[in-house]
Amino acid sequence: MGQDRTRAVGDTDLEKYRARYGLMAVVISNCAIAAVAIFGVWRLDGDKAVIVGVLTAAFTAVSGMTTAYLGIKAVSNTARSIALGDGPARRSKEPDPAAPPVPPAPPAQRAP
Repeated sequence: MGQDRTRAVGDTDLEKYRARYGLMAVVISNCAIAAVAIFGVWRLDGDKAVIVGVLTAAFTAVSGMTTAYLGIKAVSNTARSIALGDGPARRSKEPDPAAPPVPPAPPAQRAP
């Protein structure tokens, strides 16, 4: 039992580190994309068509990066909870194997 508890604590710490550094990587990447977009807009000196393209590309990159991280994190958390037995099927009350089975209801009578 002691080894299982140590492993559970280690897994919890590992998940915290993964979440923390994954989020940090996404935030730093988004800041880098925003900095490059700002620098590009600054250097274009008012060419509105190109500025719109640069800002659109930057917004697409930031939203794609953030959405991918959140999606992967959600799937990872769901898979982990299912693997550990914390899924919805485990939460429902399982029938007692010693209890007698409930007989099925008789078929309904038709009215003439």
